[in-house]
Amino acid sequence: MCGISGFYDEHRVQSRMELAAAMASRISHRGPDDSGVWIDEVMGVALAHQRLSILDLSSAGAQPMVSADGNLVMVFNGEIYNHRDLRASLDAQQIVAWRGHSDTETILECFAAWGVERTLKACEGMFAIALWDKSLKTLTLARDRFGEKPLYFGWQDSAFLFGSEMKALKAHPAFEGVISRNSLCLLLRHNCIPAPHSIYEGIYKLRPGHYLSLSQAMLTAGSLPEQRPYWQLEEVVERGRLNPFVGNDTEAVDALEGVLGSSIRRQMMADVPLGAFLSGGVDSSTVAALMQASTPQPIKTFTIGSSNSQYDESTHARAVAKHLGTEHTELILRPEDGLNIIPRLPSMYCEPFADSSQIPTFLVSQLASAEVKVVLSGDGGDEVFGGYNRYLDARRVWSRVSGLPAPVRRAAAAGLKAVPPRAWDMVFETSSSLIPKRFHLNNPGDKAHKLAGVLNTNSGESFYRQITSHWDNPSEVVIGGIEPRTIITDAPQWPQTTNFVEWMMAMDTLTYLTDDILVKLDRAAMAVSLESRVPMLDPSVVELGWSLPLDKKIRAGEGKWLLRQVLYRHVPKAIIDRPKMGFGFPLEEWLRGPLREWAETLLGEERLLHEGFFHAKLVREMWMDHIGGRRNHHHQLWTILMFQAWLDEQETHQEDAFASSISNRRVIDQPCN
Repeated sequence: MCGISGFYDEHRVQSRMELAAAMASRISHRGPDDSGVWIDEVMGVALAHQRLSILDLSSAGAQPMVSADGNLVMVFNGEIYNHRDLRASLDAQQIVAWRGHSDTETILECFAAWGVERTLKACEGMFAIALWDKSLKTLTLARDRFGEKPLYFGWQDSAFLFGSEMKALKAHPAFEGVISRNSLCLLLRHNCIPAPHSIYEGIYKLRPGHYLSLSQAMLTAGSLPEQRPYWQLEEVVERGRLNPFVGNDTEAVDALEGVLGSSIRRQMMADVPLGAFLSGGVDSSTVAALMQASTPQPIKTFTIGSSNSQYDESTHARAVAKHLGTEHTELILRPEDGLNIIPRLPSMYCEPFADSSQIPTFLVSQLASAEVKVVLSGDGGDEVFGGYNRYLDARRVWSRVSGLPAPVRRAAAAGLKAVPPRAWDMVFETSSSLIPKRFHLNNPGDKAHKLAGVLNTNSGESFYRQITSHWDNPSEVVIGGIEPRTIITDAPQWPQTTNFVEWMMAMDTLTYLTDDILVKLDRAAMAVSLESRVPMLDPSVVELGWSLPLDKKIRAGEGKWLLRQVLYRHVPKAIIDRPKMGFGFPLEEWLRGPLREWAETLLGEERLLHEGFFHAKLVREMWMDHIGGRRNHHHQLWTILMFQAWLDEQETHQEDAFASSISNRRVIDQPCN
């Protein structure tokens, strides 16, 4: 795991090395073990690298790395789990005299021997890559299949900039930093900004499973090529439809345990200590169980618990760890621990990001980083094996709602919205003794209005957008903002699935997983120089998942059925079976209590009017309703608060691009022809 950055800039001749060093230093947290810079002075191309040493800790694994033939130069962030197989393929061709045993050298020589697209298709792992071809004078950027590793790029003034995080790009004096109001609309809709968009005009994210190559002509002209896919989930879904798994339940469990176990063993490859996050849920428990089954030594597991029993899963994680015999570490957090992290979030996330589970994700990363340099995570299991509640809701709610005539649905929606949320809350409070406990709801008024929105939808796709939106009409909140099209609103990009539930699973993989979950994990872990790995996203696991019939993923009103059967072979069912909780914080109460002063400062009317991003009256009304207890708006308000806090961070931490010392940096002296 590392950080990469660089640029093409034909004008700033005297300071290229200093600029590249400054860009790399801004993301030194991603790789504090070493750093390096390579410059092509003739073309004005610079590549820079910050190294977190995981494989081949010697100087033979250092970057930027030049190929054996001297033609290619590469910086690389990530891990290639099948690199030994790739190396064996090159050995069979008797191509390379190896200098070390790093995966960086392996894929660099694959690029030299096979070219860009064949190599990318062969690589199984997580990565962001920048590759300079000196003879062709072409710069190529590439990103892994699911976007586990980030990569930003774009033209600013006359310079082309790229980097693992926006912080690196900001260190270059060409960076303009014009905030995109359209992207701000996307933030309010999704709690994050989906690729290829970014918070800044002219800066983009490389889409997962894509690459782009800039020729000398493009670099000279200041143009951008189209992002080209080398892998597409849609093709995986289609292959699954055409070649479905036909075995019985036992054979399916055997198959999943086999491919997932193999993925986990490959991802345990490291020359440094490693462990696993363990929440006690199905996904993380399965990963920990198969890790422990693959080694005689106790693995290290890490859990964050909460002093508030409503949000605490640590007892379940402890039970799983005890049964597996892991070396378990847990930290029980007090409210002040979470509160103390909130001011650090804007600097951790180089774009505004508003998934509040970023708080516990950082805290468990911080806990693990004290003992290991690599952790395995259970992320991806919900999307691949059908774990989210909305997949069950689609069957229970949408299947019934969609059968009602449109006029009936519209009338019912109008009736629900005619009663204010607080009045619905009072109805439920006064009649709670008459309602069976299984029908008791938190915030029934908000849920009634959410149901009204669902009733007003006219298709399964609009139902999905409704239940996954945090703001229904962001353009009404953001001054001058027009919400751009995304995969969710662009039907030609939709995967062709056999049913609506599988369509939602595919859409979650293409959007929520890549733009939210994996962003949260990467930034939280990298903030403490910890490498995170996601074995559920191994191509073999995903391919198997999409070949399975839906009833092997969702059965008897329960998601992740097949994954559970694998886990039950290692951990007793009684330890695992319980309602899905997820780790959270009581943001609703915090915004009315200990965070109120902080939030009031960020949401002050004069400030909102002065900055001019949001319609102040609308935001203030929502804030006053929330702190007055009339409505629960903490989800929507948190998104705006995270933008406001991020905006503060940009304004108060304008660093000098030349401030970082470069005295200890390696500069690769390679002649450029």
